[in-house]
Amino acid sequence: MTDPQEQAAAEFAAEVTSWRKKRGVPQRKLAADMGFDASYVSKMEGKQSKPTADFAHRADDRLQAGGAIIAKYHAYEAAKGADGSARTSGPATGSSALVVERDEAQLDYDGSCYNLTMRRKLRNTGEQPVTRYLIRISVDRYPEDPARSNVHYRENPLTWDVLALTAHCAGEAMAQAVKLDRDATKEVWLLFENTEGRFPLYPGESVWIEYSYRVPDTHWGRWFQRAVRLPTERLVVELRFPAALDPVVWGTETSMTAEASPVRTAPSRRDEDGVRIFRWETVTPDLHARYRLEWRLRARPEKPNTTRELT
Repeated sequence: MTDPQEQAAAEFAAEVTSWRKKRGVPQRKLAADMGFDASYVSKMEGKQSKPTADFAHRADDRLQAGGAIIAKYHAYEAAKGADGSARTSGPATGSSALVVERDEAQLDYDGSCYNLTMRRKLRNTGEQPVTRYLIRISVDRYPEDPARSNVHYRENPLTWDVLALTAHCAGEAMAQAVKLDRDATKEVWLLFENTEGRFPLYPGESVWIEYSYRVPDTHWGRWFQRAVRLPTERLVVELRFPAALDPVVWGTETSMTAEASPVRTAPSRRDEDGVRIFRWETVTPDLHARYRLEWRLRARPEKPNTTRELT
């Protein structure tokens, strides 16, 4: 009889292989894009390495698998649980016990730079204090042309100085610890502490955190995506553009069980003092769902793709 855990691991490996080939990404290139050793993807697809949550999320994001790879990882975890060997994540990650009561994202475009402010009200539903919170910043100037984007970011990497990331919790500055630093992707632990002291999020408590950063439009494509990685009660996105640019906005959603489809409700629109504001929100979004808002500036058409041939 086939071992359920081994079967689930094999199905995970097959899912990764299928999406990698579908996207035309070599194993070594995928490993490099994900921040792993060159041979790691090969070992994972060859079932020499066991699936991990970190690998699943990075592979799903890089290959734009819409949650399919993550779903196979959860099936693997469930199979582990079936034979009594499952392990649960402890509070050290700072995320396993968190619920997002409200997630608010605001993007402001001034004509040359995008300024982003993210506000989240977090609730600790666990039994241990939470001491850190992981955030991810990922940019893609040419999402329909990965080769062009890769060349662009190798030559023009997104730097910490450009991002100017700041973070606060209930008025207290939050220290930062870098987890991943790549040309177009950053991952940062926001710490519930600073040089003045510590302020962990204790069981049963809720608190607002806020972080802000900026990205020049030379590094940012005309899209903004929110991925639901924690149980979330309400998600709100607001996009603000100069009205003179005549922006239009539309959105798609992708779940673990469905391909991309239009968001169920259209973003609202209003003009205030020369600024056109689009607002979209949803309640109790599915875990691992992805919501992607895209826009076109009709008064500033996108330049045609003039990427050079890669050899």
